[in-house]
Amino acid sequence: MSAPQARSWKVPSGGYRIVALPGDGIGPEVCRQALRVLDLAVRLAGKKLEVVEMAMGGAAIDQYGEPLPAATREACLGADAVLLGAVGGPKWDALPPEKRPEKGLLGIREALGVYANLRPVKAREALIESSPLRPSIIRGTDMVVVRELLGDLYFGKPRGIEGNPRRGFNTMVYTEDEVRRIAVVGFDLARTRRRIVTSVDKANVLETSRLWRDVVTEVSKGYADVELRHALVDSCAMDLIRKPTSFDVVLTANMFGDILSDEASVLAGSIGLLPSASIGSGPGFYEPIHGSAPDIAGRGIANPIGAIASAAELVRRSLRLPELAEKIDRAIDQVLEEGRRTADLGGNVSTEKMGGFVCQALERLY
Repeated sequence: MSAPQARSWKVPSGGYRIVALPGDGIGPEVCRQALRVLDLAVRLAGKKLEVVEMAMGGAAIDQYGEPLPAATREACLGADAVLLGAVGGPKWDALPPEKRPEKGLLGIREALGVYANLRPVKAREALIESSPLRPSIIRGTDMVVVRELLGDLYFGKPRGIEGNPRRGFNTMVYTEDEVRRIAVVGFDLARTRRRIVTSVDKANVLETSRLWRDVVTEVSKGYADVELRHALVDSCAMDLIRKPTSFDVVLTANMFGDILSDEASVLAGSIGLLPSASIGSGPGFYEPIHGSAPDIAGRGIANPIGAIASAAELVRRSLRLPELAEKIDRAIDQVLEEGRRTADLGGNVSTEKMGGFVCQALERLY
């Protein structure tokens, strides 16, 4: 099928333009509930919202033969913000790397210039018992993982598989400027929190990490009011479980951040709860950190909280309506305090009903 045509649309005065990328697996299900809450929140705030859905990932491959059609890219670049459900799945695993759904995800991040991925991790009091860790360990946990998003092994070249016998190779690379700009994001964020930055690397082994540590240390000199701590990634992984409340802002590279933030989801009780915000030189890009979970897709049991919380981050950072974002977060807390639980949290509330409960709580807050 031919590629989709770019669509032009007008946003009413005082309104916002959002591109939604439902994606694959449970992506459309959780994205639908996030948009439902987002639309209600913006209307309650007296604003106007225009949402256009575009294809990306496996859905785009099935329809157009490529994971990131040009029209999707153009629409995202022209938006105030982009909201993603999830991409990927075993259906497309046999495709060559440049044709797989994940290539579309990396491509849109690069196109938008979103080099800083913020992943807040908070142990909500209503879900303390949902974590496999003891309540005494996780109570009070409140951190943000600041993950560099456009460098490291995910983008480094050369890369590939060659020869016989085959040899696979990837290039881990960072420039001084790439490290500096993500460090500034981390330190600026720490100033709005508890003023502690833990920079995570593998400087005892990797040259890229030695550069990382040197540059982060240089940047820290401009933030005398923020404490800088250095940690090796292996010891940090242990301490995330052993003493999570000691962390405030965790600043780290692309691959380390990918792994550590998924580990940190244990602290919250489920990976389905965690949002992310990717920011940089273009429109912000927002997505829950969970994957497409094709094994439960279409069953109506996926947890939409991570996607709804991602919409709250969109409201906070791209629409610049922090008070409205706080109301969405409070609505989530109220629903969880009422005992509403999806299957991943041991309950039986459906995806759609959970979205409805958050909408009801949000309306009550107004």
